[in-house]
Amino acid sequence: MASSTVTAVSTSKDLASLRIQRDGRGLRRRRRIPWGLLFLLVCLGAGAAWWFWPRPPLVRLGTVALTHPSQTLAALTASGYMVADRKSSVAAKITSQLVWLGVEEGQLVRQGDILARLEAEDLAAAHAAALAEVVAAEARLKQLEAELLDTERQERRLQALVRTGAIAQSEYDAAETRRDVARAAIFQVSKQVLAAKAAAERARVDQGYATLRAPFDAVVLTKNADVGDILTPLGAAASARASVVTLADLTSLQAEVDVSESQIGKVAAGMPCEIELDALPGERFPGVVHMIVPTADRTKATILVKVRFNHLDPRVLPDMSVRVSFLSRALAPGEETPRLTAPAEALVWRQERAHVLRYANGTLEQVAVQPGEAFGGLTAIAGELAAGQKVVLSPAEELAGGMPVRVQED
Repeated sequence: MASSTVTAVSTSKDLASLRIQRDGRGLRRRRRIPWGLLFLLVCLGAGAAWWFWPRPPLVRLGTVALTHPSQTLAALTASGYMVADRKSSVAAKITSQLVWLGVEEGQLVRQGDILARLEAEDLAAAHAAALAEVVAAEARLKQLEAELLDTERQERRLQALVRTGAIAQSEYDAAETRRDVARAAIFQVSKQVLAAKAAAERARVDQGYATLRAPFDAVVLTKNADVGDILTPLGAAASARASVVTLADLTSLQAEVDVSESQIGKVAAGMPCEIELDALPGERFPGVVHMIVPTADRTKATILVKVRFNHLDPRVLPDMSVRVSFLSRALAPGEETPRLTAPAEALVWRQERAHVLRYANGTLEQVAVQPGEAFGGLTAIAGELAAGQKVVLSPAEELAGGMPVRVQED
C-alpha cells in the first residue's frame, strides 16, 4: 500500500515536469525568434526581387538643335564689344560757364547743330572793341591818303617852279620829303588796318568758341555737364568739366575683338566673318575683317581686330557685347538659314528608312526622319522633330517605340 503510494507520487512529479509552461516570459522568448527570421527572409526576398527583376534599359541622350552652316566654317572665335569708329567728346576751348544745353541722350544731331552755349559777354565786348579798332584804323588811313594827295600836288607845283628858278631847290626837296613821309605813313597805317582786322577776326572766333556745335552727324550718347557748370579745356579743377556731351556716329559702328597672339595667324584683312550679339540672340550678321591693329596688348597677349558689318542693323548700339566667328570662306546663298540637326550617332536605319528614338516622359517614340548634309558630328534632318527635343544616342537594336527607359547621368 505504501509502495503504491510512493509510485503514484513519483509519477505525478514526472508528469508535472512534462507540463507546458503558460507564463508570459516563455511565450515572449519563443515569439522573438520567428519574427526576426521572418523579417530577414522578407529583406532577402525583396533584395533578390530587386536584383533579378527586369529593369528598363539605360540610354544616353542628345539634343535636337538649330545649327548654322557657318559653325563648321569657323576657323576662330573671339569676343569683344561694339565701338563707334567716329566718336567725339565735345568740349570747350575756353574757360567759361555753361548757360544753355540744347540736347539730351539719344537725340540725333546734324553737323553744325548748336549743342550748347557758354557765357561770353566779355568775348562779345572784346569783339566789339576790335571792330572799333578796325574802323579807327581805316579812318586814319583815309586821312593819310588825303594828306598824300595834297603833298603830291604841292610837290608837282614846286617841281615846275624849281625848273624856272622861281624857288630854291631846298623848298622842292622839303616838299619831296613830305611826300615820301606821307607814303610811308600810309603803308604803316594800312598794315595797322590789316592787324586790326585780324584782331577782330580773332575776337570773332573766340566768341564763336562759346557756341558748341556738332562736328558730324551723330547721336548723343551722354551728357557730361549741366547748366551752371564751369567748363575748362582740361577740366583740371575739381568742380570743372572738360566735355559737355559725348557723340557717336552710329553708322560707323564696328566690332572690336581681342584675338590671341598665338591665333592671329588665322586672321587676315578682308576675311569673311559672322557676328553674334548677346542683345539679339538667335540672329547672326555677316561681316568682314576691316583692320588688324598693328599693336599687341602685352598685359593680355592679344591683338585688336576690327570687324565691320556688311549691312549694319539699326538695333546695334555702342558697347554691346559681341562674338565674332572668322570663317574659312564666305557663306554660299542659302547657308545663312539654320538647319534642324541631330547628333549623327542618334540615327538608326530600320526598314530601309532613317529613324531616331525620341525621349519624352521616360518612354521612347520612334520617329522617321530624312537625313541631309553633315555638319561635323551633326546631321541635318527633316521630320516631326523640334529644336530642344531629346533623342537616344547609339540606340541598341532591342530599343523600340513605347519602351520605358532610364537616362544615364553624365
